[in-house]
Amino acid sequence: MKEIALTNKHISLGAKMVPFAGYNMPVQYEGINAEHATVRQGVGVFDVSHMGEFILKGENALDLIQRVTSNDASKLYDGKIQYSCLPNEDGGIVDDLLVYRIDEKTYMLVVNASNIEKDWNWIQKYNTQGVEMHNISDKTSLLAVQGPKAAEALQSLTEVDLASMEYYTFVKGQFAGVDNVLISATGYTGAGGFEIYFDNEHADKIWDAIFEAGAELGIKPIGLGARDTLRLEMGFCLYGNDIDDTTSPIEAGLGWITKFTKNFTNSEALKAQKEAGVKSKLVGFEMIDRGIPRHDYEIVDAEGNKIGRVTSGTQSPSLQKAIGMGYVAKEFAKEGSEIYISIRNNKVKAKLVKFPFYK
Repeated sequence: MKEIALTNKHISLGAKMVPFAGYNMPVQYEGINAEHATVRQGVGVFDVSHMGEFILKGENALDLIQRVTSNDASKLYDGKIQYSCLPNEDGGIVDDLLVYRIDEKTYMLVVNASNIEKDWNWIQKYNTQGVEMHNISDKTSLLAVQGPKAAEALQSLTEVDLASMEYYTFVKGQFAGVDNVLISATGYTGAGGFEIYFDNEHADKIWDAIFEAGAELGIKPIGLGARDTLRLEMGFCLYGNDIDDTTSPIEAGLGWITKFTKNFTNSEALKAQKEAGVKSKLVGFEMIDRGIPRHDYEIVDAEGNKIGRVTSGTQSPSLQKAIGMGYVAKEFAKEGSEIYISIRNNKVKAKLVKFPFYK
């Protein structure tokens, strides 16, 4: 199992460590509900150093990205980020990812921890024009500082005006006395905040500086457990749960990152699917009756016939009710429709609602 640079720091803070995507990661500190509330109302720090980072450089870097990703990366400018996915050749998704344009010939791709090797091999397969590729995942640390007080907590550590940074942009600059730190504003919690990318050797210094700077605002370390409940409240997809090698971006409601103004892997088939309409759709639902939906539970109709499956579910700490996401046959995918989740052979009533769950 791989270790991240701050493993010992997390253990000393009393984190419960678990294996996640081949890494030893902190899943919680004081408890998921308390950590969730810290991020929604104040500011918390996630160590997400298990994520993968690739640098693509050269004359043909953009061309390669255009061929392997679904979104239109030609729309990027220096300092701009784009959410996208890597479609496979069978209608599914290799991974979802972020594309950072550093300059005209240099891009950084941020991919999911569980898919680092798979994604690297996939992109390399299409690299027919000698694009320089560097996998910097093992030497890069990443902290996500999230919550409405994030800018206030971090501002003393950098000259970058954090409050004025636009969503899905980034800057490189000095942070906590360390040069060449990349600061971005993407977020996976819906609570606002920043991601801080830096070399592993600076991990302890930057972690300590963040906690010192944010102490008056009650900044706390947050585990991956609360990261999951926060993203689910926003209806954000998690690879391996809500999207995978078998789910199409059109079914997953990711048509907005699937641009047919260019040719990319399997674009013709996905375009045809969009035009013909999908057989199933990713939907959000709230439980009406008591019960918590879990990954892979069956979704059934009033007669008990299977119409889909749950991909993610939890008791929402902010809403104090059980929520979930899943794929259902398109005829059942209307907002307000009643469905049932099969929980231990009982039909438990739910209704379809619009994303995000947490407004």
